[in-house]
Amino acid sequence: ASALPFAADNAWNTDISKAPVDPDSAALIASIGLTRGLHPDFGAGLWEGAPIGIPYVVVGAGQPKVKITFTDYGDESDPGPYPVPPNAPIEGQRADGGAFGGDRHVLVIDRSANRLYELGNAVPQADGSWLASGGAVFHLDSNNVRPTAQPRWTSADAAGLPIFPGLVRYDEASLGPGGIRHALRFTVSRTRRAYVPPATHWASSNTSPDLPPMGMRVRLRAGYAIPASFSAETRAILTALKTHGMMVADNGSNWFLSGAPDERWNNDRLKSELRQVTGRDFEVVRMDGLVTP
Repeated sequence: ASALPFAADNAWNTDISKAPVDPDSAALIASIGLTRGLHPDFGAGLWEGAPIGIPYVVVGAGQPKVKITFTDYGDESDPGPYPVPPNAPIEGQRADGGAFGGDRHVLVIDRSANRLYELGNAVPQADGSWLASGGAVFHLDSNNVRPTAQPRWTSADAAGLPIFPGLVRYDEASLGPGGIRHALRFTVSRTRRAYVPPATHWASSNTSPDLPPMGMRVRLRAGYAIPASFSAETRAILTALKTHGMMVADNGSNWFLSGAPDERWNNDRLKSELRQVTGRDFEVVRMDGLVTP
């Protein structure tokens, strides 16, 4: 799935390296942490028995569609059926079949139909159907990415965004600088009761203007010199953070960058290199169209 989701001029794929800085950038960055480094929320191997990161699966036209029963956000979900395989990888699913961890996201790309199906808190059922707290269907071949959604709807992600387009994927990162041609997804521990497009949803009751709204985009400062000694993968990530930035997608640990599990990641090197890039190396891209419900 190396094809770029959405149109070239979509918000996920836009070069924001020259966009103006938000007037509140300093306070917003400080609320996330000036001295804390980036942390890869993905990698190789297992952590607490489960693969590290948010997995996805690619299917074709022959994948049967199955019933999805929504347990929490059915009124803000795109109705099934979805083409979810019975063995689709689940975020946080332990290899030994033990208890789940994390948000139990399931991401399915139907490459023949150019559709992305995403579920949160997904649990497979014996009859092949799935339970999920909520679900969303995104059109990967359009800028009207979720035509059925209403304003202020959530998705499988708190911000109402698609998850897959914001993941760091090894196939792209291994190409080195320029290999990742889209924005990335990250989490912060405290967010505002607000969102900025392309996000459509908030997940906080705090109205402080110094806290990030969902969808807020930060970028690595132009003056940050990416060390030549860093691995090709880290340089690809940092280059993408200069050109496309990363968007606040969910509440979580500060400066945690989302990606897909892959056995080819070098966890130790990735962590030690990204940790050297701290909050003060970032700035907030000007927020246009902020919604404060």
